[in-house]
Amino acid sequence: MYRQGDVLIVPVAGEAVPSHVAGAPGEARDARGRMVLALGEVTGHAHAVTGPGRLVREPGPFGPMLLHLPEGGRVVHEEHAAIPLPKGWYRVVRQREYLPGAVRIVAD
Repeated sequence: MYRQGDVLIVPVAGEAVPSHVAGAPGEARDARGRMVLALGEVTGHAHAVTGPGRLVREPGPFGPMLLHLPEGGRVVHEEHAAIPLPKGWYRVVRQREYLPGAVRIVAD
């Protein structure tokens, strides 16, 4: 497992990836060519992955994100050290917090 700030990245065995995800189109990359895992609404900083691959978001506000890195990659952020990731599939989990009567994703 890997953690950078409020983002957790968990390796997933290839055979555990749902078939509809394996063939799904990935999210668009940002202007810098990165796959953005979480964007800081206040700072504009981003937890992002560089390198070849795809980021697939499942529907819904808490839908999981699945990341495929066929050659490995690096998680980068303006305020954290970069984290190298080996090739493979990953589930990306955003930290959540409980508020009375609600749950929300933690925001920068």
